[in-house]
Amino acid sequence: MKRRRMVILAVAVGLLVVVAAGVIWVRARSGPDSRLAAAMALAPSTAVRFSWTDWTAVRSALHVSSADADQNMGGFLNKAFDADLSSQSALVDSARTMDDKYGVSPANLSWELYSQGTDGALLQMGLPSSVDLGDLRDTLERLGYHKPASDDGVWTTPGDDLTAIGDITPELANLTIDSSDHVLAASDSAAFLSTWRDHQRGPAKGDDSIDQVVATVGDARTAAVYDGDFACQSLAMNQADESDQATGARLITEAGEINPLDAFAMAYEPSGDVRVAMAFESADQARTNADSRSKLAVGPAPGQGGTFQDRFKLGPVTADNDVVSMTLHPRPDNYVLSDLSTGPLLFASC
Repeated sequence: MKRRRMVILAVAVGLLVVVAAGVIWVRARSGPDSRLAAAMALAPSTAVRFSWTDWTAVRSALHVSSADADQNMGGFLNKAFDADLSSQSALVDSARTMDDKYGVSPANLSWELYSQGTDGALLQMGLPSSVDLGDLRDTLERLGYHKPASDDGVWTTPGDDLTAIGDITPELANLTIDSSDHVLAASDSAAFLSTWRDHQRGPAKGDDSIDQVVATVGDARTAAVYDGDFACQSLAMNQADESDQATGARLITEAGEINPLDAFAMAYEPSGDVRVAMAFESADQARTNADSRSKLAVGPAPGQGGTFQDRFKLGPVTADNDVVSMTLHPRPDNYVLSDLSTGPLLFASC
């Protein structure tokens, strides 16, 4: 665990601003008490990639009620796609079947978090208060799931065969109901799901890089969160062709020093802006990378095509202890989160 250090700026010095890059070093006002942070606490401790969708916030942003979404699921999902608010969901292709057969779906779910690691994947779904857990258990039994011996056991399907239910993701092959948190959890592995409660991340820790970037993005409508190794792999410029790799290497040299990421998050905020959070080994590295990476974020986008300025206007860039935060103002008709949350992404290079 690395030690966090507060960046203290003397009042006489004021705010240090690098005008060309738009970098400001300040103390960010953010915290761990968000719906995303609460869901992350329930996620497996071995997960390295997290995909978050706050369905309540998505419906609110689109001015679509649960009843309207239930009546016109296709129209609701189209609106969510057009607003770039559904790219992180694992349930879009299953939504109609879930709505018809399970009674829970993006039309009424509170939130969704899909976590992936080397030992398994877990899909958590925050159930609305209107869902009676006894009724949900009856529904699962009618659908052909094998009833577990206890209420917190794993509901399994015969041979993981979901075809009798309909067109749904394999993650729904095995289910368990967490009564205390009103969560329906699912996985394509019954064994992995059966041990989930014993290996949760737990409450946010101040020196955990993933917790730090999650706190920075705050109340996200939708978000992608990666640990450092996964971010450096999935966002790496080596996924680009040789010409783009050479261009990226030159631009990085011109921008200045960059350091490996300890964690990465990209999220849509309630304002409609996209927030990027990058955690580093130290506050010194954060200050250095706030400068260099903000320069990369206003230039060409090798591997993506065109420039980043075609996609968004760069807003404030801050360094808060070990974390760099960037605010991106999306240009009209640009899918910033879905386009840039997978690589190659120059300003997230390691």
